[in-house]
Amino acid sequence: QVQLVESGGGLVQAGGSLRLSCAASGLTFGTYFMGWFRQAPGKEREFVTLISGGGGITSYADSVKGRFTVSRDNAKNTVYLQMNSLKPEDTALYYCAARRSPTNWTPRGVDYWGQGTQVTVSS
Repeated sequence: QVQLVESGGGLVQAGGSLRLSCAASGLTFGTYFMGWFRQAPGKEREFVTLISGGGGITSYADSVKGRFTVSRDNAKNTVYLQMNSLKPEDTALYYCAARRSPTNWTPRGVDYWGQGTQVTVSS
């Protein structure tokens, strides 16, 4: 049974930083692309970032480029999302995601989801 468990969300002021973690179990971690999506109230779930199994390939949504950094530790089966220079529009429920393929990183394409962790950025 695959489980993705996020942690690290919280309330932060604009301009601040947070680091999210996602601990994975039940899958061969290093063979999966891992990533993050987010969903704000009343909006669709949107792609944030992904990282390849070995960590050498990353991709980011334009809205977070230069502010967010994704990384992974395959020895710990964990993927991280370092979020800097946070803005109120970054407020959302952040979901960890896993998919074997680098393509079709859409909400319908993801193989496994975490339960989400809330990030709230105050102005």
